[in-house]
Amino acid sequence: MAELEIHHEGAHGSDPMGQKVGVLAALLAVGLAIVSISSHRTHTEAIIEKSSANDAWAHYQSTRVKYHNLELGESLISVLGARNEAVEKALAGYAAQKEDYANRAKTIQAEAEKDDRAAEAAEHRGLRYDLGEGLLEIALVLSSLYFISRKKMFPVIGVVAGIAGVAIAVTGLLS
Repeated sequence: MAELEIHHEGAHGSDPMGQKVGVLAALLAVGLAIVSISSHRTHTEAIIEKSSANDAWAHYQSTRVKYHNLELGESLISVLGARNEAVEKALAGYAAQKEDYANRAKTIQAEAEKDDRAAEAAEHRGLRYDLGEGLLEIALVLSSLYFISRKKMFPVIGVVAGIAGVAIAVTGLLS
């Protein structure tokens, strides 16, 4: 019976630098995953805030339409020139309703503006996460190039890009 000889390619020693770069790549991948999830969640938050702002602006607009309808009623009464107890009662009712709609409109407008500001802030945070995500992706790719080229400059540049990516992403947390 013939013996089968198995050759092992990695038998000539381990690569300590390769192990370090492998750990670096794993850490960059974890950071990338965290920043990517944060980015997606922040963009979703911005969409929800913008939707809420749009709803509030639609509510504001409908309140203003009701207000203007009351003004139209007052104008029609003045054009018709009728003055009696029922007309005076209607005008008093219109005045009270106009005041109510004006107060509601101010409250709704403030809410809509607050939601607009929140949506804009979330978009700015999302942009920072996106930039951090891009730099972390670049860092991961550059670090991985070590395994093809065995040049130490790639992981070094990858570390720089990774640090920049994390720093920019952290500014998204602080804003």
